Amino acid sequence: MMKSKLEYIWLDGSVPTQQLRAKTRIEENFSGKLEDCPVWSFDGSSTNQATGGASDLLLKPVFICPDPDRKNAYLVMTEVLNPDGTPHETNGRAHIEEEDEDFWFGFEQEYFLYDPQTRLPLGFPAGGFPGPQGPYYCGVGGSKAFGRQIVEEHLDLCLEAGLNVEGINAEVAAGQWEFQIFAKGAHNAGDQIWMGRFLLERTAEKYGVDVEWHPKPLGKELDWNGSGMHANFSNGLMRTCGDKAVFESICEEFGKHIMEHIEVYGAFNDQRLTGLHETQSIDQFSYGVSDRGASIRIPVGTVEDGWKGRLEDRRPASNGDPYKIAARIIKTVKSAS
Repeated sequence: MMKSKLEYIWLDGSVPTQQLRAKTRIEENFSGKLEDCPVWSFDGSSTNQATGGASDLLLKPVFICPDPDRKNAYLVMTEVLNPDGTPHETNGRAHIEEEDEDFWFGFEQEYFLYDPQTRLPLGFPAGGFPGPQGPYYCGVGGSKAFGRQIVEEHLDLCLEAGLNVEGINAEVAAGQWEFQIFAKGAHNAGDQIWMGRFLLERTAEKYGVDVEWHPKPLGKELDWNGSGMHANFSNGLMRTCGDKAVFESICEEFGKHIMEHIEVYGAFNDQRLTGLHETQSIDQFSYGVSDRGASIRIPVGTVEDGWKGRLEDRRPASNGDPYKIAARIIKTVKSAS
């Protein structure tokens, strides 16, 4: 009789940024299929999601993939429900009003690897700083790339799990990295980003390293880049229209909803969106071809392909909830059409 480990993963009630939680369930003769993952419960009073007098909340499986780092194991992304089966108030996935696989998303997830003892990024000497930014972006070598072993192991695990990771690279600051995931549909894109984050956290844990998702962990004043999660998006119309006016209409619509987007683009984003370090100010909106200082960048490839392709919203923070971000993007794009 085969016994399988099912790692149930969910988002807690931490404020202002939710954290990942997980626990293992043992199932006999498990098929490996999502529909055969039972609904489970957990103690919401220990995750800032319920009171001790009424602590039971439900975990509804929504995404499954193999767990390549454990024997006979699976990773199960879940969403949190109230005992009556309604979405819990912390359930960001429920913000997606309807599934629409016509929308494609490519998230560029940046993050820092941190030494938990010094509370500084890898590559930073205790009580000091490494050399200034310049050599670290896509850098190679012991004085330029820090934590590569973790990053490479994470990439292998993601690929073995079946996540659609499209690439990795060292980022502009020392100890800062990025992975990119592409998926069709807001639910699928969010599920895969959260699963990628979980695998990164657990891999770094083995090395005694923390993953820092804060968009500006070194502070607003210092001359170090922050971390974002640039959201590339398109729908069928954008991919086929061949019409500059369609893209400009969508960008103009985004400009009408600045605060609605910023509200779900991640906490402490005001420290990152300053108008410096390849960002637009948080209270302003702009768009332009190849403009990395704009709120929305129109990729040159979209123009060269005859105004067919995608847009890139550069404002989402590294700690933003991809479910909420994708839901808001879909809503704004649809209101422009």
